[in-house]
Amino acid sequence: MSHTVNDVRSKFLSFMKGKGHAIIPSASLVPENDPTTLFTGSGMQPMVPYLLGQPHPEGKRIADSQKSFRSQDIEEVGDNRHTTFFEMLGNWSFGDYFKEDQINWMWEFLIDELKLDANNFYVTCFKGSIEAGVPKDEVSAKHWQELFGKAGIEARISDNPEDGIKEGERIFYYGEKKNWWSRAGIPSNMPEGEPGGPDSEMFYDFDPKNEKQLHKNSGIEGECHVNCDCGRFLEIGNNVFMQYKKVGEGFENLPQQNVDFGGGLERIVASLRNDADVFNVDVFEKAKEILESRGGKRYGSDNTTTYAMRVILDHIRAATFLISDDVLPGNKDQMYFVRRLIRRAVRFARNLGINDSFTREVAQTFIDTYKEEYKNLKNKKDIILNELEKEENKFIETLEKGIRQFEKFMLSGFEGEKLNKSFPSEYVFELVTSYGFPIELVLEIAKEKGMTVDILNFERKMNEHKELSRTAAQGKFKGGLGGDGEMEVKYHTATHLLNEALRQVLGEHVMQKGSNITPERLRFDFSHGEKMTEEQKKKVEDIVNDVIKKDLPVIREEVSYDEARARGAIGVFDAKYGDTVSIYHVGEGKNRGDSNMFSMEFCGGPHVEHTGVLGTFKIQKEEAVSAGVRRIKAVLS
Repeated sequence: MSHTVNDVRSKFLSFMKGKGHAIIPSASLVPENDPTTLFTGSGMQPMVPYLLGQPHPEGKRIADSQKSFRSQDIEEVGDNRHTTFFEMLGNWSFGDYFKEDQINWMWEFLIDELKLDANNFYVTCFKGSIEAGVPKDEVSAKHWQELFGKAGIEARISDNPEDGIKEGERIFYYGEKKNWWSRAGIPSNMPEGEPGGPDSEMFYDFDPKNEKQLHKNSGIEGECHVNCDCGRFLEIGNNVFMQYKKVGEGFENLPQQNVDFGGGLERIVASLRNDADVFNVDVFEKAKEILESRGGKRYGSDNTTTYAMRVILDHIRAATFLISDDVLPGNKDQMYFVRRLIRRAVRFARNLGINDSFTREVAQTFIDTYKEEYKNLKNKKDIILNELEKEENKFIETLEKGIRQFEKFMLSGFEGEKLNKSFPSEYVFELVTSYGFPIELVLEIAKEKGMTVDILNFERKMNEHKELSRTAAQGKFKGGLGGDGEMEVKYHTATHLLNEALRQVLGEHVMQKGSNITPERLRFDFSHGEKMTEEQKKKVEDIVNDVIKKDLPVIREEVSYDEARARGAIGVFDAKYGDTVSIYHVGEGKNRGDSNMFSMEFCGGPHVEHTGVLGTFKIQKEEAVSAGVRRIKAVLS
């Protein structure tokens, strides 16, 4: 049986289609009008409006494979299971089926269809919360137990998994920190009206006979259990059962009970191969061969080589997909992370002895592997490869500048006998943080000069720096459900008015390239090659404010993709849409361009009901973002 990423993805979507699910394309890695996050970090993110009650245009059963990127995991890459980019297999029920159907289908797909070894399969369920008044999820646990039993496997249920796995135990109850989901986290943190519910996670055991002694060799204290981080167990999927709503101090059942499944595609393939290293799945093979050939070192030969290759493989794949979604390397927001990925890959390539350009060749392997599923990769191949190479060459120059700065520090800080002293940690910190200079090179050059480095003091400074960065990232880049507060909704509608006004003033070539909304302002990126004049900005403001003054209705329709295009709806047409789409139009006309219609766009919402509530629109700033892309920041008052 084939155990490739493309094969497993195809089998999952075909399986779910057979269960009555509409198969929809992956959303972009850059979420539309979600102020809480820079990237799509899970399959759930694009489904937020529908999980909260808005009807999905494709119905109540949906499935997909969603591209995902988690910037907070950049520093974690290097072990056998963390990647920044991954695909999340997903299926959803919006008030249709619930626990028993979902659990049945998970068993049927993983065990019966893919032939995953049931003897190595474990699950967790919600233990309940006495404090919150939420009961133990016995329905899920008992149903899993029945399925194990039908397969001839004893499946005892454990209430205390942290005490270690006892013989015959397969199903484990964990508390709210592990097996409860809501936007606000644990039940006690949930505000009035907040939806949430228990989840049931699935794990694969890579050392069922404990022959590898993974837990003992990890140095982790306590007994091994399925949520242990020793590497023996790998979570391959999570079934979220959104069934409750916070009411006062307790909970009541939601009128619409939802299912949200997310499964790590690469992790499932790794489990089918019975190989805990996700970097050994097929999508990395060609890229790995190139790195081995260029550097003369084999993957797995030693820890330093393996770590470096994992970083390069992950980072170049992630950068390739991000650039395909129009995120180019730069210094701001999403662009910063693309730059950081490429530069870290170049840094670690030096550990393999690769000092010249390599990113184009590695990225081409990922384009070839994924191009049929994600056609943006093929359509934008030249842009992807050119941007990678350009950024790579820039950073090679940065490395050279860092070396020169190192020499300047040497000349300014050390004279005569002082050269025998330790290279100051503040110099090392500046080289690493300001010049992007790899600490490995600092150590190497210092050694050549017969010097030592105050590495302990440097690490202390770096830990302080990372803590500050992490705190900032959690505030600015946290993932999860998008806020749909009153001002965000107003600004979302205002972006539609702005987009149409720009097209009227600057021309039909204007297309949205990105947006970001907070309760205080909107930011809108669009295609245009020149700085806007003051007259043009004033004209755009006047058009938007005139539409607001007219108090036009904002109307949502669900129509076929072909009808939406025929009626003139604006969208990103190198992206993939389903057969049925959601469009919003401002004004009551039939087609975009009718005298009584202002604009019409593909969009999932939410929006205000009429434009008169928006207030007054004012452009604060217009600036360049990258070649051919401009940015407007504007406010409503």
